[in-house]
Amino acid sequence: MATNAFHIVTTWRITAAIDTVAAILTDAESLPRWWPEVYLSARITAPGDARNIGRKVAFESKGKLPYHIHWTAELIAADLPRTWEIAASGDLTGRGVWTLTQDGAVTVARYDWQVTADRPLFRILSPLLAPVFAWNHRWAMARGEAGLAREVMLRAG
Repeated sequence: MATNAFHIVTTWRITAAIDTVAAILTDAESLPRWWPEVYLSARITAPGDARNIGRKVAFESKGKLPYHIHWTAELIAADLPRTWEIAASGDLTGRGVWTLTQDGAVTVARYDWQVTADRPLFRILSPLLAPVFAWNHRWAMARGEAGLAREVMLRAG
């Protein structure tokens, strides 16, 4: 694996129905509202087909570390509410796959993120800072789990 390549799997357990969790996670434009520590902006740049395949969303995001990334997610496969896959391009290139399962009252959301850090500075620093970049991703995902739990509660009224 290249020193600028990352494969990080995250699992969340959210007390909510699978349809609710999928609806929130696939509403890309709402990410900056409920996950503001990470998503600074989300803008749909291509609508995709009737199932949203081909939909592209341009993101500006950040983590705990003092840098922002600009990347685009394109929906390339979906079997909602159970799974969907995006192709990432920009400062990060690769793929992300969400897989949701219902376990009683809990939705288990697994995110499999396989990307390379393609920004020139990231390529240079990755051999030295790969563990720090991975920690930054885990920090960001922890904020997402907390934000998703709050959003579920808000939508439940």
